[in-house]
Amino acid sequence: MSDILTKAMTKDGFFKIAAAVTTDTVNAAHTYHQTMPVASAALGRLLTAGLLMADNLKEKDASLTLQMRGDGPLGTLVIVADSQGGVKGYVANPAADLPLKENGKLDVGGGIGRGTLGVIRDLKLKEPYIGQVPIQTGEIGDDLAYYFMQSEQIPSVVALGVLVDRDYTIKSAGGLLIQVMPGCDEKSLSMLENSIQGMMSVTEMLNHGMNAKDMIEYAMLGFDVEFLEDIEIGYRCNCSRDRMERAIVSLGKQEIQDMIAEQGDAEIVCQFCNQAYRFTGEELSMLVEKATRK
Repeated sequence: MSDILTKAMTKDGFFKIAAAVTTDTVNAAHTYHQTMPVASAALGRLLTAGLLMADNLKEKDASLTLQMRGDGPLGTLVIVADSQGGVKGYVANPAADLPLKENGKLDVGGGIGRGTLGVIRDLKLKEPYIGQVPIQTGEIGDDLAYYFMQSEQIPSVVALGVLVDRDYTIKSAGGLLIQVMPGCDEKSLSMLENSIQGMMSVTEMLNHGMNAKDMIEYAMLGFDVEFLEDIEIGYRCNCSRDRMERAIVSLGKQEIQDMIAEQGDAEIVCQFCNQAYRFTGEELSMLVEKATRK
């Protein structure tokens, strides 16, 4: 069964909601990158957040990039989500790990540290929209809620969860995004605050067997919710030999010639899925010609 993202809206138009179960997606990331638990939780939360946020992308080739550049041992985290339910990502130091926090939970905030959170929306217009805020806690959900408030003036609830099993595989993962729409009245806001105050964590919801729709119904108890659509989501890397060729050509004639002189051939590895692409000296020479013609 595929991972699913469910979109909904309250019938009064005051709240927009998206929820997703991303267990298989995060497991794929763990398999590609051989992440240790803290790295799995951090990358998994960011991948899930990207899918929840990319639901706003309408254009076919549009994309959303989230970058967390912190001073913690994990280094930089990057994810790219598209408008078709696909997402990919990487963490600079997948083997970095930290002791559990006092409450027994993984120390994602300590792994990321302090720095900046960047959000890039490429809607295939002239210039992408770029927003950046300081990282608040490194726990990712808090940081994205802060971003929405500061950069887009949208009060939001961002709940993300990744549960890592004893064998380091992903036992469960998912997320919930609730956004307050313009015109929302104080009574409805107050109702939402009461509803989410004692809410179970995302991993607790998943452990209770909830799917994306169940999570929305649970979080929006007392609200009249209309479910809009379900989307199949997953870890999808669109790397190819052709893309890697273009990347080499973009280096320019001199750099490719230096590569041939120093190494003879080249191997380029995709950051997102670790697929290796090998280019012989002869193939690189042909790419020098392409770079010359550019």
